[in-house]
Amino acid sequence: MPTILGQNQYGKAENRVVKITRDGDTHHIKDLNVSVALSGDMDDVHYSGSNANCLPTDTTKNTVYAFAKEHGIESAEQFGIHLARWFVNSQEPIQRARIRIEEYAWDRIPTSEANSKFIGSDEVKHSFVRKGQETRVTQVTYDGTNWEVISGLKDLVVMNSTNSEFWGYVKDKYTTLKEAYDRILATQVSARWRFNWSDDEQRMPNWEKSYAETRKHMLEAFAETYSLSLQQTLYQMGSRIINHRSEIDEVRFSLPNKHHFLVDLEPFGLKNDNEVYFAADRPYGLIEATVLRDGVDARIPVDMTNL
Repeated sequence: MPTILGQNQYGKAENRVVKITRDGDTHHIKDLNVSVALSGDMDDVHYSGSNANCLPTDTTKNTVYAFAKEHGIESAEQFGIHLARWFVNSQEPIQRARIRIEEYAWDRIPTSEANSKFIGSDEVKHSFVRKGQETRVTQVTYDGTNWEVISGLKDLVVMNSTNSEFWGYVKDKYTTLKEAYDRILATQVSARWRFNWSDDEQRMPNWEKSYAETRKHMLEAFAETYSLSLQQTLYQMGSRIINHRSEIDEVRFSLPNKHHFLVDLEPFGLKNDNEVYFAADRPYGLIEATVLRDGVDARIPVDMTNL
């Protein structure tokens, strides 16, 4: 029984592009997930395998990154229009282009009045927190006499678009990573903190205020620390909480390093001056540690999977 070719399309899906626009010390972020689907005169590539009319999907990926540099990203709609028009008008076999874009919004992290002692500036304008991602968690344990309350959060995505370096590390014959003296530092915070309230004779913490203030100090420390490693930033986040919240004795963090790699635009005659990045989701470095009040024993499990 004869067969015929029906609807078809092809392209490169989920191109993660992060565009940093530097307005002096103030940075602006556009963080997109772009999927390209093209259709048109594609019968031969299906019937005979001829690629004469086939623009490689890798080329569509490169176009996304090049356009982020050449045209900027004013909005997801504007960027999608630029791409769709280019693919249809520049390639005769392409008759239809569908561009799907997810945009991830970021808010600036408010910082404390004393931030100058960390970074030497009056206001931080390069630190961001992802909107709408955070989940608050708590675990309460009671044995009839004693209480243990471990609270925290997960999926809090934060980013510093500068004031982060990574260099001077151990190198062996398998090391290919280049030293970085100005990089994006981003992570998805999973944190748990243990309260020292343990029996009904003690004054109970104000749980809502405690959560809000702990989160605030955590974010301020992330924004205000000039980071030479994610480990250093983690320790500063935990220390800030312990030093400012007397009701908390222990904090445990699990911080995946959400790598952002500069895209090589030189093949297209473009210079990438720390502007266009590929946001990689895996593999990722995973940094984990506990920060304690001096003299206190650690009780939060090292593996926080079930917390």
